[in-house]
Amino acid sequence: MPGISPFLWFDTQAEEAAELYCSIFPNSRILNTSRYAEGGPAPAGQVMTVTFELDGQRFTALNGGPRFSFTEAVSFVVPCETQAELDTVWDRLLEGGKAQACGWLKDRFGLSWQVVPAALGRLMSDPDRAKSGRVMQAMLKMVKFDIAELERAARG
Repeated sequence: MPGISPFLWFDTQAEEAAELYCSIFPNSRILNTSRYAEGGPAPAGQVMTVTFELDGQRFTALNGGPRFSFTEAVSFVVPCETQAELDTVWDRLLEGGKAQACGWLKDRFGLSWQVVPAALGRLMSDPDRAKSGRVMQAMLKMVKFDIAELERAARG
């Protein structure tokens, strides 16, 4: 049985979005592009779907028109090992988008992303409740995560 993969509904930007995402994440590529035929719900030749992989995870993007839009109810989490990696991913996804709180952003297509330090879960679940509480308080003040600041908060 094939694995489960996200299916993303765009207005007309499926190909542009897939190309952007593939340019940001390593080990990513466009796998297939299909186009609308004559008599379809969109002009013949317009991209209908793009199947692509982001670091091995398969996605399909559809140009389905303006009927639906993305909300924060679904987001993609990107764990980053270093501040440099986090900064690069954040900056690229944010181009033309909007920063939100606690590592969240909406890209220029309206898709929500959480760009987070890979160590955040460990810091937040420290058995020392005072330590994890300090990390939580530091996190709540951030838009883009600062790994060094989170680690300083953990140390007190």
